[in-house]
Amino acid sequence: MAQQKDLSQNLLTDGVKPSNGGFVPPAGLCWISVLACLLLACSYVGSLYVWRSELPRDHPTVIKRRFTSVLIVSGLSPLFVWAWREFTGVRTVPSLLALMGIRFEGLIPAIMLPLMLTMVLFLGPLMQLAMDCPWSFMDGIRVALDPSFWMLCFSDMRWLRNQVVAPLTEELVFRACMLPMLVPCAGPLAAIFTCPLFFGVAHFHHVIELLRFRQGTLSGIFLAAGHLMGPVLCHSFCNYMGFPAITTAMEHPHRLAVLTSYLMGVLLFLLCLFPFTDPAYYGLPTPVCTLTSSPSSLCLS
Repeated sequence: MAQQKDLSQNLLTDGVKPSNGGFVPPAGLCWISVLACLLLACSYVGSLYVWRSELPRDHPTVIKRRFTSVLIVSGLSPLFVWAWREFTGVRTVPSLLALMGIRFEGLIPAIMLPLMLTMVLFLGPLMQLAMDCPWSFMDGIRVALDPSFWMLCFSDMRWLRNQVVAPLTEELVFRACMLPMLVPCAGPLAAIFTCPLFFGVAHFHHVIELLRFRQGTLSGIFLAAGHLMGPVLCHSFCNYMGFPAITTAMEHPHRLAVLTSYLMGVLLFLLCLFPFTDPAYYGLPTPVCTLTSSPSSLCLS
């Protein structure tokens, strides 16, 4: 822990000076950070609703229009972080891209471990899906290796939205851009619980988003791994699986086995959470964790 603090101090440059051995946020930083995050969230939402149409949201024309506007806003979102850094005077040696989780160090563990952890949490739904699926395991492997299957997927606008564009743009905006602005003033743990509130602004038509355990978990994964790719893959997997169908599980012919797998998934997730999010796997210190005066267990090995 002492070594991590020393590394964090060494990464600070002349924008914000350490005092008493820690990161000192400049005056008014929290107000600026919250306003910047709120503006970024509203920009993302505005890009979705700037197109007026009587067509349903799942219509290919609506989806393509939203792709255009949301990709523009997402592409410009790093400018919000850059402007925040310039305005507040916060300076660190890690580059802007590194702070946003776009880096090569620890990339392979950041791809594999968070996704494995998420799959463990969904052990119950996965077991239920395997029981109800008419395909054998080898059939699934053959389909997954068939290029025509993926061509069909990428030609489906709804699949492309749910599995690629939405996870990538939302994690870039609401995780990679917002957490570097929130961590310096709120600390890692508070930032984990604050970030979903801004995510809820973009999903105000789904109030459940404000309460989803998933959002806090993805924020924690980003802080621990310091990579954008981990939360993107986990987000895509969660979109594919959907919300666990507890009611269906209660009525399943193999109810005992399914409910046991649900319980085992939760227990194994809690058991594996800290080992799988140990920052030592992803390269110490994770860049965003250098922006805090009180590193938590998410930032320290």
